[in-house]
Amino acid sequence: MSAFFKIGLPWAFSLGLVFYLGLHFGGKRTHSELSLVTEEPSAVSDLENSPLPLGSVPPLADSPQNPNRSVETKASETSPPFPPNLIRIMQGAGILERMGSYLDALRSMDSSNAQDVVGAFEALPAGYGRHLEMKLLMRSWAAIDPEAALNYAQNNLDEKSERRFGISEALAGWANKDPDAAMSWALRNNSFREDKDNPFIVGVIKGISETDLEAANRILQSLPSGNAKWQSSTFLAQEYVKKSTSEAIVWANQFPTDDPQLRETILGQIGAKLARQDLQATASWAETLEADPANRRILDNLLTQWVSQNPVDASDWVGRMENEANRQYAMQQLASRWSLVDPVATAKWLNGFPPSASLDPVVGEFVNRISARDPEGAAGWALSIVEPESRKSALDKVMKNWKRIDPTRADAWMIENQIDP
Repeated sequence: MSAFFKIGLPWAFSLGLVFYLGLHFGGKRTHSELSLVTEEPSAVSDLENSPLPLGSVPPLADSPQNPNRSVETKASETSPPFPPNLIRIMQGAGILERMGSYLDALRSMDSSNAQDVVGAFEALPAGYGRHLEMKLLMRSWAAIDPEAALNYAQNNLDEKSERRFGISEALAGWANKDPDAAMSWALRNNSFREDKDNPFIVGVIKGISETDLEAANRILQSLPSGNAKWQSSTFLAQEYVKKSTSEAIVWANQFPTDDPQLRETILGQIGAKLARQDLQATASWAETLEADPANRRILDNLLTQWVSQNPVDASDWVGRMENEANRQYAMQQLASRWSLVDPVATAKWLNGFPPSASLDPVVGEFVNRISARDPEGAAGWALSIVEPESRKSALDKVMKNWKRIDPTRADAWMIENQIDP
């Protein structure tokens, strides 16, 4: 509620005020010219020779847009009448009605009032703060004239903070209805990089994923490694998690090990999302994977969620893990997280394992976590480390911190335990 009064209320008030002033003086001025000239699309044969594979995308059909026309809104001598939905913003009695009227204006947006809705958007402060409004504008405009929306995004939005996002949303909206035409535009207008890493395809895949997830996945799999594939995969991860836990896991498992960075990113994202909704299914999935960075990302997210809910159950599961490398890593992460919540319970859990070289990294993690709060306890645990060099390293760190806090007691403890200074 406080965030609404600090951020939402001032924003809504300023939005209503801007619209009010624009509507009040709108009849006394002419609209600024908004030129949205589209480029001549290249022939379909050029697209078919593109080096970028399109996966399951069929040969592109002629765009329903007239390729020989340009969209250009010219200034007029007198302003056209404002859409009723925008007029209601001024007449509305409350903030919520004014905000709702803006959404109504977007829903009723057509070729006759597009310039007014764009003008309302431009009245907002530029930058990241209006990304939601931009998304709504681009999606509504793409349903009417996607090429006009894209040309506006390319020529009018700030390159650093808005342009890429605006183009992506316009393409996503277009791809919802005509994926072939959207893909055609993305291929034809790519001038940022080589075709093998076309940033425009991100928006196309995003839009297709909202209506045909399997088709979007086929296009994703056809892309070579690069930023476009990495960014597109994040959208698909969200959509697969929405479907079901099992489908999300099957989809994540398809990423090959020959691209370890992408695989680690995707499995980490899926693991983070699934751990919040199904701990047991995520745990079962982690048990089937080899000990690699991707599985470690899953374990990190799983244990973060599990320790916050039921650390005892988490510790029981970790202790039963069959893969030794996974078990050792999971025990380290469990000790690290659990000790922050309940160091006494963590110590009790660790006491259930006999000292061993395989347990040393786990004990070392526990020592690091408690040394600031309980240096004497941490020092005692450091002495239980089996491997001599690891024991000395852990003890040195504890004593260094302890001497800053209580040098007298630290020196006395070293004498009592016959530790050389």
